[in-house]
Amino acid sequence: MAKKKSGATKSGGSNGNANANTNGSGNDQAIETVLERLYAVIESRKSGDPETSHTARMFSRGRRKMCEKVGEESVEVVVAALTEPRERLVSESADLLYHLMILWSDTGITPQDVGAELAKREGISGIAEKASRKGDGS
Repeated sequence: MAKKKSGATKSGGSNGNANANTNGSGNDQAIETVLERLYAVIESRKSGDPETSHTARMFSRGRRKMCEKVGEESVEVVVAALTEPRERLVSESADLLYHLMILWSDTGITPQDVGAELAKREGISGIAEKASRKGDGS
């Protein structure tokens, strides 16, 4: 079920190295910085050429396709977690985050919005937090 993917980044980056960063020192950048940069790239490619940009292609196909892709990538994360080496899980997790961020962009959600929600939950028991959402359909 897991598919092999090329080294090219889906966001259209020219580097293709999943561990690359701007200072060349490895994986020492905070995830929020990486996610913010990726989100900015996604935003900049919304109206790009679907023939040359995977991101623009996803926007051109609409929200239903975006949701299908998030579901597909979610399944691939689960399969990788159960049957694949760690590196595969990392790769599939990156794919899931990328496609989730395309969906966020399409719905007007930013990484800061999600970060603020997570910050509100910080230090609260997961059981207590879930109980507090009982009335909101969660």
